Amino acid sequence: MKNQIFLFVMMFSLLIIFPTNVYAEHVLGVEAFAQYLDISQLEAEKFVFEFDEISYDVYYGYHGSMDDSMTEGLGDPTVKEMTINQENKSIEVAFKEVPEKTDFWVRVPFEVLTAEKEKYQVLIDGVDTGYDIMKMPDGYVIGMIISENTKHVEIIGTNVIPEFGAYVTLILAISIIGLVFFAKKFSLGNNFPRID
Repeated sequence: MKNQIFLFVMMFSLLIIFPTNVYAEHVLGVEAFAQYLDISQLEAEKFVFEFDEISYDVYYGYHGSMDDSMTEGLGDPTVKEMTINQENKSIEVAFKEVPEKTDFWVRVPFEVLTAEKEKYQVLIDGVDTGYDIMKMPDGYVIGMIISENTKHVEIIGTNVIPEFGAYVTLILAISIIGLVFFAKKFSLGNNFPRID
């Protein structure tokens, strides 16, 4: 009986001492948890933004697939360009043509544009309009209705990439190191008289 308890304690100790995730790392790599494209992304068009050699895919589309297959419309709108406005902290979409009133949605990754408390502002041709928002695992889908001849849509948030570039971060780090060095070398606290 004592041998069985001793054997059980030793096996239990070995399981606790040796981390089990070491064996799982080579079986389940980081790619195993990657987000696969969903149907909306597969049927959508995309625009790629590149900052600091990192690519960000922003998907966009028009009305649902059921609407598209069951109705004969005048065609889909044509996006001329999509840009990031760092001053306004927004994504701007310029249309070449919008033949008819339709739904328009943009799937914005968290890394590209976020808004505090999910409160975006959407301007269609400069007019503040309502929108629908849906949270996805990797970002938000912001949907709105655009009418014929819409030329410009702007989705305004509170943070947009690149919020802090590499140079800004480097300057901040050098400033902090310099401040710490200056504070140690020229201590201001030792020159004042002590009050007891």
